[in-house]
Amino acid sequence: MPIEFNGKIYQTDSEGFLSNPDEWSVELAEKMAADDGCQLSPEHWEAINILRDYYAQFAIAPPIRILIRHMGKRLGKEKANSPYLYELFPFGPAKQACRYAGLPKPTGCI
Repeated sequence: MPIEFNGKIYQTDSEGFLSNPDEWSVELAEKMAADDGCQLSPEHWEAINILRDYYAQFAIAPPIRILIRHMGKRLGKEKANSPYLYELFPFGPAKQACRYAGLPKPTGCI
């Protein structure tokens, strides 16, 4: 289902992942989150930026275990766990966070 935002239509797959990740923007991420009833906090952005950095380096979304490891390295142990990520992204940290980050659907994500 496409997303209409700021006079432009963004194509997505059936689950809301951008068809063209190059069209991603901070504003579009905020719109996607708002449509889900979520307001992105600085903590959300920490995770989103880690996802985007990983994707820029490896051209793949990290599995949840790898995301947690990278969060621990950059943000400390208190943020390096699944419960913390599920607090931020209750619809599933890999899936929901990757969608907001403009990344393709993670492999192994159902």
